[in-house]
Amino acid sequence: MAADEIDYNIVFPDAGTSERHWQGTKEPVVILLGWAGCKDKHLSKYSSIYNEQGCVTIRYTAPLKTVFISESFGYKELRNTALKLLEILYDYEVENSPIFFHTFSNGGFMLYRYIVELLHSDKQFSSLSVVGAIVDSAPGSGNVRGALRALTATLGPKISPVLRYILLVLFAVTVFLLRIVLYPLTKYIHKNHYDAVQDRPPAWPHFFLYSRADQVIRHKDVEVFLETLKQKGVPVDSFDFVSSPHVGHFRYFPEEYTLKCHDFLVACMKELEGTETKKRQHIQSH
Repeated sequence: MAADEIDYNIVFPDAGTSERHWQGTKEPVVILLGWAGCKDKHLSKYSSIYNEQGCVTIRYTAPLKTVFISESFGYKELRNTALKLLEILYDYEVENSPIFFHTFSNGGFMLYRYIVELLHSDKQFSSLSVVGAIVDSAPGSGNVRGALRALTATLGPKISPVLRYILLVLFAVTVFLLRIVLYPLTKYIHKNHYDAVQDRPPAWPHFFLYSRADQVIRHKDVEVFLETLKQKGVPVDSFDFVSSPHVGHFRYFPEEYTLKCHDFLVACMKELEGTETKKRQHIQSH
């Protein structure tokens, strides 16, 4: 199927672990969307948080060219990727399980944006039950300096200094023109991820994990975004790790990070259980 065209990893827990944590209810499927340049060995450390809780996990990181080039020029390549990721749920027959997202940085959030849009508009996915989402070090908006830092870190030390300089200059000019100077016009053709999700947010609960020490995503961008979601009635929680770097909260505070992820997922599952109980009671009363 189409899902075979993208490079993802899926892990199923053993039955005993799932039963111990979820006691007869369907275990959640956690979809982790990595940051730009994220290696799977790094993303797998996050998925282990959920595997140890008896969850199914799907890991995927969008290619660099898609995040930094396609999105910058308004080419919606990530929408096709989002479609394929959702189709994986049907490939493995877990579409009736509770769905939970864990996204990282703008690279993961850009893809999350298209998933949200598909869940809003595509009848094929109308029966999917999303219970919540954790957003780590995102979203950011109109921050050219932060984007350049992200690209510099992603390119790494192996690329030649001359090529790195050329790529950074081209990227900076493109982002500045299309996403800042011309954005009042180009947004009618292609909104950025920040505005798209903010304008039409999903209803499920969100938990934002960020840090005021982040040099890539401004903490004010995150705080403004989550306040907007609150005003639109979305259940929102957040935690500022204060001192950890961009997508470094788990590395610097592993126990606290793991506990927060665990507690939020459990709270989302309890909310789902309560909603389903009310539905059954409503049906029985009629």
